[in-house]
Amino acid sequence: MAQIIAQRELRNDNARMIDAVAAGESFVVARHGVPVAELRPIAPLRRKFVARADLAALSAAGPHVDLCQFRADLDRIVDQRL
Repeated sequence: MAQIIAQRELRNDNARMIDAVAAGESFVVARHGVPVAELRPIAPLRRKFVARADLAALSAAGPHVDLCQFRADLDRIVDQRL
């Protein structure tokens, strides 16, 4: 749960608040007791590319799929006619 802080506290202790956010804390900023903003860490950016070794390790840990049985299941369930 985010800690509620007054706008005045954010203004007066800006550096301490930013350090706390960088450490993972979140705050809801209130003006006259009414929440108006949220101060939270941004999510790290996702990688656009996955290394071949990482992909191989992930797929090796997954379940085995019998491709012939998979195709037979698809043919049984899905009408292949146009």
